[in-house]
Amino acid sequence: MNPIGAHMSIAGGLSRAFQRLEAVGGECLQLFVKPNVQWAAGDVSLEEVERFQKERARTRVNPVVAHASYLLNLASPEADLRRRSILTLALEIVRCARLGLPYLILHPGSHGSSGLGVGIRRIAAGLDQALKRAAVPEVELLLETTAGAGTQVGHRPEQLRDILGHSRDSSRLGICLDTSHVFAAGFDLSREAEGEQFWQDLERQVGLERLKVIHANDSRTPLGSHSDRHMHIGQGYLGKAAFARLLTDPRLAGRPFILETPKGTAGDQSWDAVNIRTLKALRR
Repeated sequence: MNPIGAHMSIAGGLSRAFQRLEAVGGECLQLFVKPNVQWAAGDVSLEEVERFQKERARTRVNPVVAHASYLLNLASPEADLRRRSILTLALEIVRCARLGLPYLILHPGSHGSSGLGVGIRRIAAGLDQALKRAAVPEVELLLETTAGAGTQVGHRPEQLRDILGHSRDSSRLGICLDTSHVFAAGFDLSREAEGEQFWQDLERQVGLERLKVIHANDSRTPLGSHSDRHMHIGQGYLGKAAFARLLTDPRLAGRPFILETPKGTAGDQSWDAVNIRTLKALRR
């Protein structure tokens, strides 16, 4: 069975994310392991690790995965930005290891005016350097599929394949698939036949064994828009039927489905609670 959960805030401390997830009925969790909008972060204290593990055990949330800072751009033509991205990614890998998290998800990056091939090689090299600098074996990096806006890398299976192929340590790399991004990139998961063609292509180019996490987001914008705009489940262009197929596809069994849909309330209810209930109903 696919566990269903959401990305939760770490305001007030990393361990607070478990309470927030518990309140909306989540079974798995995604969080940032440091403030998302700043480069620097201190060490995770032993006390914070203990609180984190205590809450994790109490709530029985599993799995717990991390998302890297949006500031990172391993494909950047700016050498200083690439250097800072590699150092910060290494820091986040170490923090994940201290917290016992198996996966760190990141956006591959944007190549600017450098060209796709150069961007792909920079991403692969940056991943290798961050893993080497972190020097911890426990954490796997997951490349998130992108919507393909501007010069983003990673919106087609062959681009993910090439990043993996250029890495010297691809055994430490996997994939996180965002349903909204895939749809915005031009792959129609809302239709069964077209969706099946995409899954077969992903299997051929990358291998479904590398797919570890699914970001379950409906799309606010139409097919092929290349716009990263998430929507509540069943209220966007993907629709409930697409998520029902994904949640009952035996090839995706066991993968966590994690919401990144807009926060807020629907009447007196949290939108996270509403979306989690919707996915659980479709899972059944």
